Amino acid sequence: MNKKQSHAFGKDIYLLGRNKYGELLWLESPSWDCGWYWGFGYVVTYTNNKRPDLARDISSHSHFDGLVWHKDANNNYVYHINEELDETPLTNLEAWELSDLMKRFYTLRESAEVFHRGNANFTSGSKHDSTNNEMEKYINEVELPKIFARVIEILTP
Repeated sequence: MNKKQSHAFGKDIYLLGRNKYGELLWLESPSWDCGWYWGFGYVVTYTNNKRPDLARDISSHSHFDGLVWHKDANNNYVYHINEELDETPLTNLEAWELSDLMKRFYTLRESAEVFHRGNANFTSGSKHDSTNNEMEKYINEVELPKIFARVIEILTP
């Protein structure tokens, strides 16, 4: 399977692979959402999955962390997409790096949200406030864009 890039519903998308149902899974490019956080890790299938640029609608929308970092039906831990999908365009080395980058993304995005809100969003009554605009800005403007650039580099043909 070759690497592919396409465009659907105003977003660049990158082929992750084919699942056991024969559907092609695409990763949407990152987007700056609601003026304060990064939307990323969205895995999408389309009504015209071979030509998403011509699709009329999205068939499914899930998250990258739903593909990996769990135990499969045989109780084996799934570390990267080459262990989960039937076919991917990535070498094992690329799949391992992608998995690491995506784990960093989720961890840093969550950290940036804590620094933005000052808490983990369970309560607003804590006596300790973790608001830190400098850390939030560094994560959102420096670290995450570097991760996005490398993810896109790995997935681009």
